[in-house]
Amino acid sequence: MTPRESKKKRTARAREIYDILLSEYPDAKCALDHASPYELAVATILSAQCTDVRVNMVTPELFRRYPDPESLAAALPEQLEEVIRSTGFFRIKTRNLIGMADALIEEHGGELPRNMKELSALPGIGRKTANVILGNAFGIDEGVVVDTHVKRLSRRMRFTAEKTPVKIEKDLMVLFPQRVWTMLAHLLIFHGRQVCNARRPRCNRCAVSHLCPSSVV
Repeated sequence: MTPRESKKKRTARAREIYDILLSEYPDAKCALDHASPYELAVATILSAQCTDVRVNMVTPELFRRYPDPESLAAALPEQLEEVIRSTGFFRIKTRNLIGMADALIEEHGGELPRNMKELSALPGIGRKTANVILGNAFGIDEGVVVDTHVKRLSRRMRFTAEKTPVKIEKDLMVLFPQRVWTMLAHLLIFHGRQVCNARRPRCNRCAVSHLCPSSVV
């Protein structure tokens, strides 16, 4: 965190950054194409170590073949593997997808649960994925999605000095009101992709550079 910056000033700075980013990216949203909570869960599992663009190329055929948990649970692993092969780690993802579908049918009547405890207990779904589903499929702000972009920007903007996603999430949840947790992640992800990238952050094009301790402008 910024040296000698009080909690009150850090919170005010964070809120101002949020407001500016919201004006910059008013249409920020989940980049994974989906039409149901089930589809979002599948897409998010596939997105591990894979780009959203690639996932969106794979899911149309995947959802055509397996439109619901019942059909996915009955999938032949070798056939499912071929459909999702290009997303990487396809054998692990196949096991997780079929396991997730089985659990939905056996334990939840085929429906995605709407709470962190039950969601994160499903195969292939940890806290980050559960946050994605809760926030984007159900409109429930349970936590903040901390992916590589959110992690990088949160540290650059001195919202946190932590290094692990769980601890970073806790710091963000203190700084920002619960009602914006889902959108906060979208804004940081959009800004991270378009301006504040990993290797060459474009500080001269950044709308919040005057509020960012890491800015070189």
